[in-house]
Amino acid sequence: MREVLTTVSIWILPVIITVILIYGTYKKTPLYETFCDGAKEGFWISVKILPYLVAIMVAVAMFRASGALDCIYNIFKAPLEALKIPSDTLALMITRSLSGSATLGIFSDIVNTHGADSYAAKLSAVITGSSETTFYVIAVYFGAVGITKLRHALLTGILADIVGIICAVLVSRFFFYS
Repeated sequence: MREVLTTVSIWILPVIITVILIYGTYKKTPLYETFCDGAKEGFWISVKILPYLVAIMVAVAMFRASGALDCIYNIFKAPLEALKIPSDTLALMITRSLSGSATLGIFSDIVNTHGADSYAAKLSAVITGSSETTFYVIAVYFGAVGITKLRHALLTGILADIVGIICAVLVSRFFFYS
């Protein structure tokens, strides 16, 4: 089975590209010009979303450097311990909505500190997979298309993150907690 998946993964991209080229030729589409137009449009979209990317990166850096994370950690440390949730995962829960790279950095620290088979590492992995970088998505994608009324999408995204984290804790407690 592993050999089949390896073979499929090697050939899937060339097959897709070949099918697109054959279909475009069959439909008499100017393939190179269409590709260049798409690349040009993609470039201008990336230029358009660049300010939003910079803004979210600066906001995350300020949040971490300001010490706000440490204050929140001190407030929630006792309740987390009472619920038997490793306190190291709090930073991951907070940053998950803000930045995927910050979350992966925190996850890496948790795995290095506690070990890959620890409850904290498994819980962190489930949390990382159960929630989204809500603020990043809103900043980049909504900024790219010019949506300015974010209130309902933001509230829905944050609620989904909270539910995802709660479900991740419950599932991890059921499957991994000893």
